[in-house]
Amino acid sequence: MPLYAVIMAVRNKLFDIKIFKAKKVKAKVISVGNLTMGGSGKTPLVIYLLNMIKENGIIPGVLSRGYGRKTKGYKLVSLHGEILTKVDECGDEIYHTVLECSCPAAVSEDRVKGAEKLIDSAGINVLVLDDAFQHRWIDRDIDLLLFEQRFLLKRSLMSKFLFPSGILREPFKAVERADAVIINRKFSDLAEIPSEYSRYFNGKNVFTAFYKVIGFVDLLRKIKYSAAEFSGQKSLVVSGIANPFSFINVLNKSNVDTTNRIIFRDHKNYDMEEIQRIRKTFYASNTHSVITTEKDAVKLLNFSRELDDIDIFYLKIEISFDDEVGFKNFVLNKLN
Repeated sequence: MPLYAVIMAVRNKLFDIKIFKAKKVKAKVISVGNLTMGGSGKTPLVIYLLNMIKENGIIPGVLSRGYGRKTKGYKLVSLHGEILTKVDECGDEIYHTVLECSCPAAVSEDRVKGAEKLIDSAGINVLVLDDAFQHRWIDRDIDLLLFEQRFLLKRSLMSKFLFPSGILREPFKAVERADAVIINRKFSDLAEIPSEYSRYFNGKNVFTAFYKVIGFVDLLRKIKYSAAEFSGQKSLVVSGIANPFSFINVLNKSNVDTTNRIIFRDHKNYDMEEIQRIRKTFYASNTHSVITTEKDAVKLLNFSRELDDIDIFYLKIEISFDDEVGFKNFVLNKLN
């Protein structure tokens, strides 16, 4: 058995038998997480939850580890609607989140101390923990476990192995800890999950989610366009996310020519070398525009001067639920 699997098994057992104890904090806590290494849609779900909570008159905040940031320790990202950091100081996901939600936010490797500091400084009622299913040191009121539908439909055994052989962070039996399972079909049709995996969901609240295309947004000018306005356009696709399949797939469905692509690793921190590569490829391929993701857009904004002669747009999406009322009632009832 790989060392990683042994460590995870022992650690979880120590929590299960209460030798390791989760700490309660002075706010209701919602954890959003997954069992795989990225790409399931945690950030859109966090944004959805924060906006839904605000709409119900509750003050929410969000805490993240800040993956990919160039800083360490606790850092307050946003307070009273003001963003206090740069994207490379906190990470692209949390920066994107506060742009969309305008709510208190912080990053910290020590989630317990980070939660306590954020709650005290912002006076929040509900704390959303981003990517925290495996982080069991904070007691939570709702544990949401997210799966990408495409992952559950894959027949490749390698994708179901634990890291580092596969992309699983924990065995499937860890689903037992979840209060609800969310299957994100993204831009695909709803499909029946194979019984070898769906059996783990028995007795659980299971919700299915999908992405809605809102349109395209001009990176520099913030002008919004409908997806139909980009039909037939030859674009350079730039992506630095964990799983670009769905992103490229929806562009193709919108009849955008995605032949020309630059695919970077997840959480790519852009520098002048990558910016020059984008510029060179854009002009060499004779494309009309650059199309990127929302997470990449917040980092490319740092190079607005170098890119001001190129039309750059990002695809704006939102997560939604097939049973919207059911999901909202489930969350709000748990919080109350």
